[in-house]
Amino acid sequence: MSSEFTFKLLATDGKARRGEITMPRGTIRTPAFMPVGTGGTVKAMYMDQVRGVGADIILGNTYHLMLRPGAERVAKLGGLHDFARWPHPILTDSGGFQVMSLSKLRKISEKGVTFRSHIDGAPYEMSPERSIEIQGLLDSDIQMQLDECTALPSTPKEIQRAMEMSLRWAERCKTAFGDQPGKAMFGIVQGGDIPDMRVRSAQALTGLELKGYAVGGLAVGEPQEVMLDMLDITCPELPQEKPRYLMGVGTPDDIIKSVARGIDMFDCVMPTRAGRHGLAYTRRGKVNLRNARHADDPRPLDEESDCPAARDYSRAYLHHLVRSGEALGAMLLTWNNLSYYQHLMSEIRASIEAGRFADRTTEISEGWARGDISLHKG
Repeated sequence: MSSEFTFKLLATDGKARRGEITMPRGTIRTPAFMPVGTGGTVKAMYMDQVRGVGADIILGNTYHLMLRPGAERVAKLGGLHDFARWPHPILTDSGGFQVMSLSKLRKISEKGVTFRSHIDGAPYEMSPERSIEIQGLLDSDIQMQLDECTALPSTPKEIQRAMEMSLRWAERCKTAFGDQPGKAMFGIVQGGDIPDMRVRSAQALTGLELKGYAVGGLAVGEPQEVMLDMLDITCPELPQEKPRYLMGVGTPDDIIKSVARGIDMFDCVMPTRAGRHGLAYTRRGKVNLRNARHADDPRPLDEESDCPAARDYSRAYLHHLVRSGEALGAMLLTWNNLSYYQHLMSEIRASIEAGRFADRTTEISEGWARGDISLHKG
């Protein structure tokens, strides 16, 4: 295990990249999907299960953890890894997106953000320095700069203001982060849906010589083609030798198309949230277990899966659990979904190594398009 944070490209296929991040707490195989552990838990999952489906790294959320149980408390209890029983790498986001989306009463200035908790209305301040301090108290391995994320659509003037503010905050975060052996701070490219803004942001952040770079402010309401256009513009501006992280994305189709444009890391609440609402991701596409057609179906979600939730439980039973509001339904479908996402990432990595990324991902997409197996064959 490396005592330093390093990223190595192992193979490329077109713009798709197969790489490896090494750091003291473990190795992250890229392209990687990071399950979201917002409040120190991946919802409806044991950490052993999260590791068992193939996750190398999880995401924690600075905003939620600072509100409860509190970063100082987590630090006193040994840091987030000990607290949550996850000894492997953790990436923490800066909290900026949640401040913007969850806090109705907020004020943004050059200093940072003042806001009221969505839980109890208590006042808080979040500066770039405080965001890095909180992430340090949590002892996360990859820490994100504080940025201002604008929802789309937005005016060019507002997009430019937020992008330039985020760049100034990135410099302050870098100073606050300092030199932490074995850890990394990533900058976040902003610029909305304006190509020139994206290029300016990426070039300025590259000049800071950070250990990694994220693309933020996408998957915030814009069509997929806009997101992909921004990746086409942004990725060539980022260093080849540094990891690239697309924040908050996404669907399996989003992931495949973003890997094709040079993205290495992803996170999204979609697989866990969908599992809690009765929706399963499979190699045949999405399956809604709430639908009555599953009530008498003895077959599993996927007889070929190596995940017990997909292979060993009947659709009828899963349907019953979901319709009855049983907690086990959410647990099993979340397990299935995270297993599917990690299997997809494994397939992507193997296809890049084999030089057949385009062919394999076409086959995967065709499997989704064919749809779920019908109840009656023949």
